[in-house]
Parts: sequence; structure tokens; C-alpha cells
Amino acid sequence: MVPFSFAGHELIALPEGALFWPARAALLVADLHLEKASFFAGVGQMLPPYDSVATLADLSRLAAATDAREIWCLGDSFHDVTGSERLSDTARAMLGALTARARWTWITGNHDRIYADRCGGEVMEEALVDGLVLRHEADPADPRPELSGHFHPRLRIRVRGRLVSRRCFVASGRKLLLPAFGALTGGLDAAHKEIARAIGEAAEALVPVENRLLRFPLAA
Repeated sequence: MVPFSFAGHELIALPEGALFWPARAALLVADLHLEKASFFAGVGQMLPPYDSVATLADLSRLAAATDAREIWCLGDSFHDVTGSERLSDTARAMLGALTARARWTWITGNHDRIYADRCGGEVMEEALVDGLVLRHEADPADPRPELSGHFHPRLRIRVRGRLVSRRCFVASGRKLLLPAFGALTGGLDAAHKEIARAIGEAAEALVPVENRLLRFPLAA
């Protein structure tokens, strides 16, 4: 794990797509989109119904590996407002164990803005934590340092003639976008104009790999 500095804080971008904040022992994730497969099944598009268990298994491993005392979910944790009602018994038990092991906070997103039973934890629209704003979608008009999700950024580059796509963080001097953590989530090119609009200034894509943090400049 390689730390980097953002707005005066030491943070660690994890290859799994989560952010670790050592000073608070806090684990931050965005866009779990739990029960996305069951949502699409309800409208006739059948997908393997294992996305929630896979996502929560990954999150459980990271929470244990980092010994996180806080877990922050930066919005769109469920794919829709009734997603928590469709959790399988296995997924519900996994989520309940996670919300019981650490101080757990749900930041609401555009997919899950209305509160439903989320198996524990506190629900907030946004939070200010040690000078960092935690919200779902970046606000380009807010000058405060900010952590957010929403865009599912992915870096797409050509390597030896092949197009390679990796989920990534996108960082500027005052904005840090997290990739989607969910097992069944797509992604938006990190250089997309909507991400540039949200960032509002020159930025770079951050790709953590093993013990390195690769940095790729993005156009303003």
C-alpha cells in the first residue's frame, strides 16, 4: 500500500478500489450498487444473482485487512431504493456483520436517496470530516476538499496496441473521485467531459498496483 497526500491528509488508494485513511482507521468505498442484478431481473434482464455477496465479501476482507474502525459508503450503495429488501439471507448477514464491526455511515446517492432498512449504520446526505467533505457527487462550485463517487471512473489506455481498462481514482488539488467498488458496475472514461466538469481543473488518474501508485495526467 502506497500513501499519497490529498489536502494535507495521508491517504492510501487500494487496488480493490477502496480508499483507506490511516489517521482515522477509516475505509471509504463508493457505488456498491448492491442488488443490481435482482433489479434487472425484475425488468426481465436476467443476470447472475451473486453481485451483492461478491461485493460484500470483498469489503469484508478489506475491513479485516485494514482493521477499519470506520466505514464510509459514498452513495449508490444499493442500486435502487428497495434494494435492501431484496438482499438474500447470506448477503443480509454479511452486511449486518460489517455494520456491527465498525462505525458505519451511508452517504445517500442518486440511486438510493430515500432511506430504507440498510441493516444498521447511520444515514447522511453528506459529511464534513476533518476538513474533507464526503458526498456522493462532486460539486464543482464547492472550493472545499472533497471525496466523492458517482462517476465510476476507469482509465482506458493502449498498451502494445491493446486497449486496457482499469478502474481508477481521479484526483485534483481539491477533488478526489473514487471508483465504483461494486462487483457489477461499469465505468466512465476518466477523461470524459463530465468528470472534467466535476473536477473543474487539471487532474490525474491514480491506479494502485501492488506497492506502486501509477499516475496518468488528464486534460483539464
